[in-house]
Amino acid sequence: MAEHIFEMILTFAAAMAVLGCVTAVILSIIKRRPQKPADLELRRMFVDISDRLSHLDGSIEAIAVEVERVSEAQRFTAKVLAERHGPPALPDKNRGTTTPH
Repeated sequence: MAEHIFEMILTFAAAMAVLGCVTAVILSIIKRRPQKPADLELRRMFVDISDRLSHLDGSIEAIAVEVERVSEAQRFTAKVLAERHGPPALPDKNRGTTTPH
């Protein structure tokens, strides 16, 4: 029984070693293969997409800065209006009247 288990372990180890060697050979063959023109075109497309995404990222950053600037201006205006003293520009209307539609 113990010999059978030992034989199975050795068989498994040998199979894993062969599988590792075959994988290494296949990967080295793939790396040595000359690149096809389609691969070069695909890389050029990836570079183009990368450039466009970089440009888009810069545009989004610029928009974020402008939105922050507008929100700061809005906060400042709200603060100035809240601190302003004096009568309101428009008098309060009678709350009991309704307008017909």
